[in-house]
Amino acid sequence: MTTQHARDLGTLPKAHLHLHFTGSMRIGTLADLAAQHGIPLPEALTESWPPRLHATDERGWFRFQRLYDVARSCVRGEADLRRLVREAAEDDAAEGSRWLEIQVEPTSYAPFVGGLTPALEIILDEARAASLEVGIGVGVIVAASRVRHPLDARTLARLAVRYAGSRPGDVVGFGLSNDERRGQLLDFAPAFEIARRGGLALVPHAGELLGPASVQDTLSVLRPDRIGHGVRCVEDPRVMHEVADAEVTLEVCPGSNVSLGVYPRASEVPLPALLEAGIPVALGADDPLLLGTRLVAQYAMARQDLGLDDEELATLAAGSVRGSQAPEEVRRQALADIEHWLTNASVARGAQGPELVGAPLSRHSEGSDQPAPSSS
Repeated sequence: MTTQHARDLGTLPKAHLHLHFTGSMRIGTLADLAAQHGIPLPEALTESWPPRLHATDERGWFRFQRLYDVARSCVRGEADLRRLVREAAEDDAAEGSRWLEIQVEPTSYAPFVGGLTPALEIILDEARAASLEVGIGVGVIVAASRVRHPLDARTLARLAVRYAGSRPGDVVGFGLSNDERRGQLLDFAPAFEIARRGGLALVPHAGELLGPASVQDTLSVLRPDRIGHGVRCVEDPRVMHEVADAEVTLEVCPGSNVSLGVYPRASEVPLPALLEAGIPVALGADDPLLLGTRLVAQYAMARQDLGLDDEELATLAAGSVRGSQAPEEVRRQALADIEHWLTNASVARGAQGPELVGAPLSRHSEGSDQPAPSSS
């Protein structure tokens, strides 16, 4: 691996497949919303931002989750939901993304807008509008939380399937997030089967806080299309080869791995080993609000700390596009532009155009599902 070239990583066409809704928030937006709603912010989200996390033990994870909960409590109402979607689209488009799959657990926002269904519809509607106006396709992943009851996951899976599709403003996948040390994976399998039958991509988290057994169990129990993180499969060559044989894309987030203490420094993130094993990889930013790095920074770490050259970075970008649920015309154009990036000093960031946008979002239900409070 070499670093002979230094093409602009912001113009490298790519897809972003691992970005959490609250975690996508700009730090300035958090300050605005906190002031608007009268919510005090801890020093870790003001003067000392980004916070020092290291969440591999229970105490560290509790601190990470507490900061996340504070940030989420500042998102109250339709205008706030729309602002987060719009700004995430703008930020990703500015970094060369052609397609964004933003992951949301709508339970926490539901009380402010009349229920689960309106909360999801607002997010989908703004995703569609941003796709038309910002120049990036935005799909939505509905994620269940491992710290909530598995029956809640089934409710979310059924809701997600009602809005399933493959265009901007559609639900394109179903995930499982929060502390992977919590809950029993088998208990969530029925929810994933609902999502599978509904045509959604299955994208659970595994293999960051826990080791290769977590990845292996996820492969066998949930049969995912992608795995959020999954980096610790390298600790068992047999599991690593299972991931490669299954052609499951790993959403690797180097900034998260370092900030949460999984690896002491970016140079130890096992990205090269994953690529050498033939595993499809898509780089993701995870939670920029708490981690302090966005998508291009992940590619910069791969270049500067792991020694990947531009051809290998282009391979990562292509892996993100192929692993996405983007419409075929978006994938085809992005892959062509990645090749163009390799053979030219830069590539223009072109808008996707109106051909990305499907029919206007219709309300499938006017229900007002009232959820229990969420801790995810």
